[in-house]
Amino acid sequence: MTAVRVGVFGLLGSGNLGNDGSLEAVLGHLRATHPEAVVDALCGGPDAVTARYGIPATRLHWYRGEYRTASRAGAIAAKGIGKVIDVFRTAAWTRRHDVVIVPGMGVLEATLPLRPWGFPYSLFLLCATGRLLRTPVALVGVGAAPIGSRPTRTLVRWSARLAAHRSYRDAPSRDAMRAMGVDTSRDAVHPDLAFALPTPPASAPSGAPGTVCVGVMAFHGGNDDRDRADQIHRRYLDGTTRFVRALVADGRPVRLLTGDDVDRPVVDAILDAVGSPLVTAAEPASLADLMKETAAADSVVATRYHNLICAVRTGTPTLALGYAEKSDALMERMGLGAYCHPAREVDADRLLEQFRALERHSAELRQTLTERNEAAVRQLDAHLTALTAALFPAAGQTHAHATRETP
Repeated sequence: MTAVRVGVFGLLGSGNLGNDGSLEAVLGHLRATHPEAVVDALCGGPDAVTARYGIPATRLHWYRGEYRTASRAGAIAAKGIGKVIDVFRTAAWTRRHDVVIVPGMGVLEATLPLRPWGFPYSLFLLCATGRLLRTPVALVGVGAAPIGSRPTRTLVRWSARLAAHRSYRDAPSRDAMRAMGVDTSRDAVHPDLAFALPTPPASAPSGAPGTVCVGVMAFHGGNDDRDRADQIHRRYLDGTTRFVRALVADGRPVRLLTGDDVDRPVVDAILDAVGSPLVTAAEPASLADLMKETAAADSVVATRYHNLICAVRTGTPTLALGYAEKSDALMERMGLGAYCHPAREVDADRLLEQFRALERHSAELRQTLTERNEAAVRQLDAHLTALTAALFPAAGQTHAHATRETP
């Protein structure tokens, strides 16, 4: 019996806990339902992926300085040469697999600053070589959003068209791809892959006001906000700092959370500005660590999408500092649609009012979250089971037998 060869692809092992959590969820499902599968990765941080998940991993880019700005002629030339070499590297890696899975992540969006020749180009190479080499590429539970940049939008649209399977973590993602000209009539929407991860037990309410987790982010707006990125960041940091200061004035312990390595300067800035022993910072290394923090809290106020996922997944009343439609969609799905606040225009006084309303309704929100979580877990498990049954070729079959869609 021939083992199925599965590749996983993405900016994995690069410091973003949400991306790695999506990988962990897919690996958990594969190991439980297809233990015979042989899995390896093409990713941003191969050493971290191998160390944490025990699978072989290859660096996504030939040029090691891919995500550093190239200003000198030598660096610019090396980056350009790397783009050509990556065509052949990606094709060689794709050819070795029966199926390639892109697990979750916002791979079809540009809600954060993004250049077309970065990850959008890499994803296009994967989907194009997958089609040429008859290796099905599955975009599973991914995020998408409207994209203003024409080159980025073109690469994303063709990546989606060339993929053998697409499913989305929310309805706005599917709507965005339909608006870009992709036929989404057979594309599913299901809960985020993080809902497949196990959760720690929630802390029993003590009766006295307890810890508030505040998830912060190195937020500078999106791809279309580059000309006012500093202004957006200053307003976000100032409003969030004022909110934390107000919680401390009420005697509330505050636990600062991050979701990516780049968020640490924001934590340091708030700690310095507030200067209170009531404010501490967590150092999560995984979504499991984040869930332990949110499960122990009375409530959560968070910006980064997977901070929100962890909070609602553990059944903790949550308020979103949203920066994209995906945050609003998640909150609506989980019965928390009334508790959203714009990250681009943080108003500390208004945020404090919303937070106090959240806490007044804490008991009923916890019950709602319990029910919504149970439904989400069932729906996601059904989708993953059906997906792997459809995508994985039976032992001994060749790539030519895999079903795929015509662009």
